[in-house]
Amino acid sequence: MIAEVYRDTWGVPHLRAADARELAYAQGRATAVDRAWQLEVERHRVQGTTAAFLGPDAVGWDVFARRARLADTARRCFEALDAETADWVTAYVAGVNDGLAEGSADQPGFAETGLAPGRWEPWTPLGVWLSTHILFAGFPTKLWRERAVAVLGPDAVELFATDGPGTSGSNGWLVTGEHTATGAAIIAGDPHRFIEDPGVYQQIRLSCPEYDVVGLAVPGVPGIAHFGHTGSVAWAITNAMADYQDLYRERLRRDGTDVAALGPDGWAPASVHVETVEVAGAAPVTVEVVETDRGPVIIGGPDAADAISLRHPPRVTAALGFAALPALLRARTADDVDRAFDEWVEPVNVVQAADTRGGHLHRVAGRVPLRHATNRVRVVPAWEADHAWTGWAPMPREEVSGTAVMANQRGLAAPLGVEFAPPYRADRIAALLAASRAWTAPRMAAIHTDTDLASARPLLGLLSELKNLTPRAEALRDRLTTGWDRRMEADSTDAMAYATVRERVVRALAAHPSFADLAELPPLPDLFLPWLALTPRIAFALETILTTPMLPELDRVELVRAALEEVASEGAEFGPWGEAHRLAPWQALPVPEEWPGLAGDHDCVLSASSVPGLTHRSARGSAARYVWDLARREDSLWVVPFGASGAPDSPHHRDQLRLWAAGELAEVVTDWTKLRRETVYERGVHVYEEKVPGFGTVRLRPLDPSGDADLIHSWVTQERARYWGMLDADRAYVAETYAYVDSLATHHAFLLLLDDEPVGLFQTYEPAADPLGECYEVRPGDVGIHILVAPAPGAARPGFTGALMKSLITYVLSDPAHQRIVVEPDVRNVKSIERMVRSGFVLGEEVDKPEKRARLAFLERPPTPPLP
Repeated sequence: MIAEVYRDTWGVPHLRAADARELAYAQGRATAVDRAWQLEVERHRVQGTTAAFLGPDAVGWDVFARRARLADTARRCFEALDAETADWVTAYVAGVNDGLAEGSADQPGFAETGLAPGRWEPWTPLGVWLSTHILFAGFPTKLWRERAVAVLGPDAVELFATDGPGTSGSNGWLVTGEHTATGAAIIAGDPHRFIEDPGVYQQIRLSCPEYDVVGLAVPGVPGIAHFGHTGSVAWAITNAMADYQDLYRERLRRDGTDVAALGPDGWAPASVHVETVEVAGAAPVTVEVVETDRGPVIIGGPDAADAISLRHPPRVTAALGFAALPALLRARTADDVDRAFDEWVEPVNVVQAADTRGGHLHRVAGRVPLRHATNRVRVVPAWEADHAWTGWAPMPREEVSGTAVMANQRGLAAPLGVEFAPPYRADRIAALLAASRAWTAPRMAAIHTDTDLASARPLLGLLSELKNLTPRAEALRDRLTTGWDRRMEADSTDAMAYATVRERVVRALAAHPSFADLAELPPLPDLFLPWLALTPRIAFALETILTTPMLPELDRVELVRAALEEVASEGAEFGPWGEAHRLAPWQALPVPEEWPGLAGDHDCVLSASSVPGLTHRSARGSAARYVWDLARREDSLWVVPFGASGAPDSPHHRDQLRLWAAGELAEVVTDWTKLRRETVYERGVHVYEEKVPGFGTVRLRPLDPSGDADLIHSWVTQERARYWGMLDADRAYVAETYAYVDSLATHHAFLLLLDDEPVGLFQTYEPAADPLGECYEVRPGDVGIHILVAPAPGAARPGFTGALMKSLITYVLSDPAHQRIVVEPDVRNVKSIERMVRSGFVLGEEVDKPEKRARLAFLERPPTPPLP
């Protein structure tokens, strides 16, 4: 037995294992069973291969992922891990690989796209973390500032200063025991992210003799990084809004196949290679990947008028901070949490923690480079030495007295950033907390769901000044300025009236001649255009634009008057805010459906964000809500937008949606007797399964170097396997060889089964990481294979090996990253060469390897048929 899986009434997995490594395996496997489709989409996002099954709309991300070298950075970070953490992550990956086949069976995204579950590499979780957070600090904002400053001057940085259309946010608050009914601390809050279906946070419990932790995990990443409760200590994070990613304007020149970049010390070689992004239903896209001494070039290139590179800490340091993850699980005190976060790199967060001994923590964690102030604001020239990184900034911290609130405002992390969220959410939370000294976990829901919109004050102030209005406009003005309680409740028609007027004001501002030169989108990659669109920028900077002395030519009073008169003249009755303000989650394969209406707004504590001027729909909001009670962990509460399962037919697919939309919370269950035991995990689960009519069920499972050594030794030492090169090997040598293969991230060995009977040994490898790579020109997407068919116990079946080959080819090409299969049989192995030709391989040249003279053969991926 590896682990036991229990579920509560919401389907949340509670995992129990004998040690931390087996628990990591169980977490990976349970996540794959519940969220196979989500995990595979994330794996392909890391690799830049999503367009191969999602089509042309995904090309923009794939090109960015390739150019930014996300997968390569993840590999580097994994290779730099300490051995213990690397082993722990590898165990999680083994669980994912063992659970994907089961999880994919009831998640329709696979069938709809023709995607088969692939295989995770040990570095894949680091890639998931990196791709999830690479845009978190909003480096494209620097592209916007370049344009805004060029058009409006240097003050434009302050004019549009806001957290804007970014991907991050959060509320978090810590209440010490002096302000609670129990005398023990409470930590609560909610991370604000783009809402995705399935959700970006996974409720989970991880229990072994070393620790027992409940929390919110990131699917695809082991442990509980952001929000957890061990029983004796709890922690939570908010985005620090730090600036730690730089954009450099590069001067590049091409000389034949080489590229050079101008740096502070003159021209220096840049690395360059070409990759191909496959696109379902369209022609493939060729991507030139260039990297200078600053970092990967993500915009432009050697032949473009402009080129911009990205420099960020994980690429520079080969670290993400993953060593903190197992340390957090083992934490017993706030000091333990503090020490764990000393290892943190990306993203930069404000951490709050409290323990049962009365310890508290309020600090920033991460890596922020020391460099020229201009780096933090705009794109800087790569050839000027002043813009080099010179070290790392110290991480600020504060003592906790009574309460501590962080909602992305300018405060604790102010020295590390440029733009912060307005103070409204933080000020409102602090005011609400100050109203009581007897807080309990259930009462925290009232703070989570507060809908006061303090940022409405500037617009309401201008409305109140308007005179000589038409009767309808006057009535609407009075309704908003004297009759409305400034709350964005879902059933409020006044809130809808305000949102309608605000929308017209934003549109009018966006159409004003003052901003005309910013209205047209620049010729930059589509991925960055949301940061460069004028209307959202105006919407989220509305308070500043309505009150600043800048732009004296802008008659704000008359513009607001015209918007109010326009809305009033339409004479429409306003419906409830929640009828228009509906959830709009991101889905890899969108399903048309009507989502629930929501209360709240961008600057409310209940931060359900729309984009005024564009849509009332809410794509961002609380990706989870939590209340960690340090008096009794079982009194803690939580909720996520959808549910524990990614399978549409599961009762736990969206069973929390009603709670979440209504602002309610579910209890955290920790009593094992109140949980339902679901299954026991054991080793030997298959990574691939195919039922072949008239032949049988073909399966692959990872080879167990020790447990399968006797079987493999009996095969490779037979004369028929002489070309395998192990005729004289003893059992220990076989076990040792495959233990080494198992330790590699680039080579994999599997036991091949037909109807659960072992019938062969199958291996895959990356030619670039193999001696074969020195014998021919490796192309991106090449994957090598070896197959050894076991001796048949009776008479050989005609077509047996050919049928197996067909299934193995299907498995290998189920990963869109694999574009060409390479084999290298010994030139003397005529039968094998003929078999490859019958299977569709095209013969290549003969090459000399240290152990043999081999005949290369290649099988190209068939062209992708157009989407219907």
